Amino acid sequence: MSKLIRRIAINTGGGDAPGLNAVVRAVVLSALHRGWECVGIRDGYNGLLVPDVYPDGGIMELTRESVRGITHLGGTVLGTTNRGSPLAYPTLGADGQWREEDRSGELVSKLKELDVDALIAIGGDGSLAIANALFQQGVRVVGVPKTIDNDLAETVVTFGFDTAVSFAAECVDRLHSTAEAHDRVMVVEVMGRYAGWIGLHAGVAGTADAILIPEIPYDIGKVAEKIRQRAARGRDFAIVVVAEGAHSIGVQRSVVAKEVGQQERLGGIGQRVAAELAELTGKETRTVVLGHLLRGGSPTTRDRILALRFGSAAVRALADGCFGCMVALDPPIVRYVPLSSAIKRMKTVPLDCDTMQTARELGISFGD
Repeated sequence: MSKLIRRIAINTGGGDAPGLNAVVRAVVLSALHRGWECVGIRDGYNGLLVPDVYPDGGIMELTRESVRGITHLGGTVLGTTNRGSPLAYPTLGADGQWREEDRSGELVSKLKELDVDALIAIGGDGSLAIANALFQQGVRVVGVPKTIDNDLAETVVTFGFDTAVSFAAECVDRLHSTAEAHDRVMVVEVMGRYAGWIGLHAGVAGTADAILIPEIPYDIGKVAEKIRQRAARGRDFAIVVVAEGAHSIGVQRSVVAKEVGQQERLGGIGQRVAAELAELTGKETRTVVLGHLLRGGSPTTRDRILALRFGSAAVRALADGCFGCMVALDPPIVRYVPLSSAIKRMKTVPLDCDTMQTARELGISFGD
């Protein structure tokens, strides 16, 4: 661990999030400022594990010119993937069956072959768990927390969250007028996986009538009662925001698919809630699934600044000799926390937090 840093690698893993390119730019410029070289790994770690499928061999040389003008762009110039973890890489066996194989040792060897002295891994809980495993195998790693879901512990917020919430709230705003015009119940399904941060914040900001989140198993009858109470006051429409991981009491989450080498894919809860509300209230319902729209587009100013701060802080962490850590927002500073702590638990919505209390006092139903 005493070897000087001269060349670092960057990768982006998991689902994309607005602000990834800002992190990459900050890392590259901060590293160049110290005289270090930078390379980017294509599509998570696939650039190292299956290099033959890439024209450039899976490695992108990162220079001042290659990161010029990318701060405001969504997506990631390096590419990303939410499948193909080197700890459980999907491999086709001789019997024609897909299996998950640990290729992390191979990955460590490839980094050494490239003369990479340290790695900056940008990603969510899954990507940072991989980064921690690589650290345990001797790789000098710093993690950067990325997820629109805002479910990473040890940091006040992750970049991408503000952009996702801002867009979701704008969509809820737009649905108010069409819902009122037709006296409809509009059910808006948002991302967030097993945490309700996007649903809660977008629902409160967009003045939804009901918000269903994973942290509170709901009773659909109570949501229907809220809609009937509005109708009794002459408000014949309603907006219901549903997080994709929400579920009713005693019922499992709605899962679309689970394939080898990737996480289970959630979805369908919006349609289920809409159908049940239509039956219980007799009202016409419509479902809007925002899905990947929440991942796209330019990052907000808040997310751009946070991403730039995280990228620069990650390089400082390497320069300070802090390995196996994650940069985390702890206003007014960015501090370093152990990767092992950052991935230990999921950050879900505290039911006694001020935003929850505010929502209840505004009369928003959580179906409980």
